[in-house]
Amino acid sequence: MNDRGTRVLRLDALARVEGEAALHLRVKGDTVAETRLRIYEPPRFFEAFLTGRGHTEPPDITARICGICPVAYQMSACRAIENACGVTVDGPLAELRRLLYCGEWIESHTLHIYLLHAPDFLGRADVVELARDQRAAVERGLRLKQAGNAIVEQLGGRPVHPVNVRVGGFYRTPGREELRPLAERLRQAREDALESVRWAAAFDFPDAVCDHDLLALRDPGRYAIDSGTPAVMAAQGQDPALREFPLADFEQHVQEGQVPHSTARTAALDGRRYLTGPLARYAINGRWLHPVAAEAARDAGLGDPLTGAVCDNPFRSIVVRAVEVVQAIEEALRIIGGYERPPRPAVEVPPRQASGTGATEAPRGLLYHRYALTEDGTITEARIVPPTAQNQTAIEEDVRKAVQARLETAGPAADDEELTHLCERAIRNHDPCISCAAHFLDVTVEHT
Repeated sequence: MNDRGTRVLRLDALARVEGEAALHLRVKGDTVAETRLRIYEPPRFFEAFLTGRGHTEPPDITARICGICPVAYQMSACRAIENACGVTVDGPLAELRRLLYCGEWIESHTLHIYLLHAPDFLGRADVVELARDQRAAVERGLRLKQAGNAIVEQLGGRPVHPVNVRVGGFYRTPGREELRPLAERLRQAREDALESVRWAAAFDFPDAVCDHDLLALRDPGRYAIDSGTPAVMAAQGQDPALREFPLADFEQHVQEGQVPHSTARTAALDGRRYLTGPLARYAINGRWLHPVAAEAARDAGLGDPLTGAVCDNPFRSIVVRAVEVVQAIEEALRIIGGYERPPRPAVEVPPRQASGTGATEAPRGLLYHRYALTEDGTITEARIVPPTAQNQTAIEEDVRKAVQARLETAGPAADDEELTHLCERAIRNHDPCISCAAHFLDVTVEHT
């Protein structure tokens, strides 16, 4: 719509993202005056559901927050409850949890790469259209996703919303022989994963630079998935370049807020815009990638992760995700290769009056949980900070910059259809999980 040089673009329903959202973009002349990612997903009430429940219930309840990354919610919930109760789960049980998480990374990243994101780069409307002339590629993606689902099903009891996870470990652990078919499947999936990196790296990427602070867990010695300390890599020119803070101080550094146009909270890190997810993980943890994954990253043009290479083009996040699939496969094979069935499926987690925090790396970024318990384990307060809510401000800024760059490009002016497509691409770079991000707005009733 044009009005005295001002254009307003309304993208009423985003496609190929999980959940419901819209975009409002105001362009005045050749300047983007306003960008609003409007998340209108209905409120979920999960934090309220958890209040009054027992301390053993969060893994089963929070798994229902998302059908794509339920393991992330289970793992962060378990770590927070165990932290409150003063229990540490380690050894083979911790390794099994990491294996389960690898399964989720494989299936979630592959879903995004092949079914949601790749059509943007190849000029296709969706994966069905893509399959008409790239059937082999789509079948490769489906095989990879099935491999991830197989891990989740084996350890979690079913591929979606797993039911075998409990505070302290699992209800049942598999025998060594039961994991052998998974290892065989993963060895076959390895070549599919490497080919995915090569395939994605050959796409045509627009020029773009991400200048947000980056937040990810840091777990020296290994690529952070299920544990670590929050670490911040500052945007270029800021000091210090890398810093950490205790997880217990997370809410002092990450301040959530609300905006009128979204049912999801937004967040700032020490008052600054920031990004969590694959680009942040790769920048902070790349030096600990498995050698096979590191070589794939170098061959894909991401630089040498062993020397601290950073990928600052959000459009190339699809390549980083593909590298993380390779990493998850290699990590899963390592765990299966050294696995011995633990003597018991879980450790006891007796309740106590306390508050505990837990964080893990969901496929889309750092996922934080905090619970306050009474002496008998009743939950009196629950706090969940999902990655998509944290990324919302960065997504809006990336959309603004992408459109602004296009408006400043010489040549034919961009019409609304082109700008709308560009906005969708910029948003899908971040694989937003909008259902996870939706929270209920606080309501204040003033009586006069």
